[in-house]
Amino acid sequence: MISTNNISLRFGKRVLFDEVNIKFTPGNCYGLIGANGSGKSTFLKILSGEIESSSGKVEITPQDRLAFLRQNHFEFDEIEVLKTVIMGHRKLFEIMEEKDAIYAKPDFSDADGIRASELETEFEKLHGWDAETEAAQMLSGLGIPQQLHRLKMKELEAKDKVRVLLSQALFGNPDILLLDEPTNHLDIESVLWLEEFLYDFKNTVIVVSHDRHFLDKVCTHIADIDFGKIQLYTGNYSFWYESSQLALAQRRDQNKKAEEKIKELQTFIARFSANASKSKQATSRKKLLDKLTLDDIKPSSRKYPHILFKYEKEIGNEVLTVEKLAKTQEGMMVFRDISFTIHKGDKVAFVSRNSLALSTLFAVLMGAQAPDSGDCLWGSTTSRAFFPKDNSNFFNSDANLIDWLRQFSKERDENFIRSFLGRMLFSGEEPLKKSNVLSGGEKVRCMLARMMLQSANVLLLDEPTNHLDLESITSLNNSLIDFKGVVLFTSHDHQFVQTIANRIIEITPGGMIDKLTSYDEYLIDEDIKKKKEELYAQV
Repeated sequence: MISTNNISLRFGKRVLFDEVNIKFTPGNCYGLIGANGSGKSTFLKILSGEIESSSGKVEITPQDRLAFLRQNHFEFDEIEVLKTVIMGHRKLFEIMEEKDAIYAKPDFSDADGIRASELETEFEKLHGWDAETEAAQMLSGLGIPQQLHRLKMKELEAKDKVRVLLSQALFGNPDILLLDEPTNHLDIESVLWLEEFLYDFKNTVIVVSHDRHFLDKVCTHIADIDFGKIQLYTGNYSFWYESSQLALAQRRDQNKKAEEKIKELQTFIARFSANASKSKQATSRKKLLDKLTLDDIKPSSRKYPHILFKYEKEIGNEVLTVEKLAKTQEGMMVFRDISFTIHKGDKVAFVSRNSLALSTLFAVLMGAQAPDSGDCLWGSTTSRAFFPKDNSNFFNSDANLIDWLRQFSKERDENFIRSFLGRMLFSGEEPLKKSNVLSGGEKVRCMLARMMLQSANVLLLDEPTNHLDLESITSLNNSLIDFKGVVLFTSHDHQFVQTIANRIIEITPGGMIDKLTSYDEYLIDEDIKKKKEELYAQV
């Protein structure tokens, strides 16, 4: 068990946490949520001991072992991959190192023999003989093939280093597991493996993630950071979100009868209780939910940007025709033999294990890059707005946000621009900020505002949820569900893809797969799995 006793953290006059008292118990997975800058990652570092709080203390049950997903990708560059994973269990690793050093001595003494015997006993207790096998299985589950296990960390690509560090945190069944954005850089197969691992994990997990589907799959509780406090809620992220919205609506209507409120709450809880994905946790979660009362559910104070896409011109049936597109970069094939037709009403998620292929394809569709061969033809009724993954070229000037957004608007009046920025959560003096000093999330909200002003009937978005907090992701998600035009997009956010797309196009080294289906159905289709294996084998 891990708990905090009056934890406070201050940076000058700014108070990040104020007398936080919270207890995290075994058998539960806690999703730590909060707006950007609220201190989620900082709180994990306080729990791990990497940062000292201004006051208060963290208490951990004696003998409990804590593991923390590290973000320093260069810390273990000279270490072998398999050994890096085993280092996650510090005590076991130190025993292994001392044992090997004793046996390597040329002048092995009686004292060395006694010490070696003691170490062997400890090694056996910690299941040391299974360590390499367990580490190898964990690496394979996260997509690191066996031929990489004996390489040094510096020989791996960045995306593979992340997976090794995640394996290190998970290794050896830690009592307390702290994970900061564990799904970053993972493909869908690795995310599914991690979901299964955490679902079966019997100890304490505290996780920060912007992946709502992941939080829904693994979390038994939500720990919400707000106003320098942390409030615990029973249930997963969707339960927290919908119940907080329900409570907010009920607070607006104070005259509503208490009996009606309770009945609505009971119906709501029953629906979520029935939707647990696996039976072994369904019972325990239902017991927790059954204990809830109306007073346990409080409205969130979070602010959600008002994202709304409207188009001026109705779109025709002929939207986009792509024939035999191929593209190479620096002598490497990015994609080939890409042909598809986009129709009115399509909302297409483009997926691939190679994100460069997707970004390059979108650049070709928008005319920013020329294909090596093939053609793409847009319908005469289409108007297009594009959200690029890399937006750095848009923010090179020191113009304030009012002037920055005005250049994309037909309406030049400052009050109109300020109002529009206010909808995107830039209020008070914030519209006077220089555009070249914005955070990643602020830049994304500006780019979305630019898209809304274009009033296009076709939206192309390349990883639009990157850098956004959960509130902004939710608003964007809902707006694209409601949008009546055509949407072409890429995203690693499972729920985003599942709730928006009615069609999946996967780009592979050997060609493409095009299926009119939902994302969840696409992932479990056995015929698609076989075809993907064949196409990806053509590297």
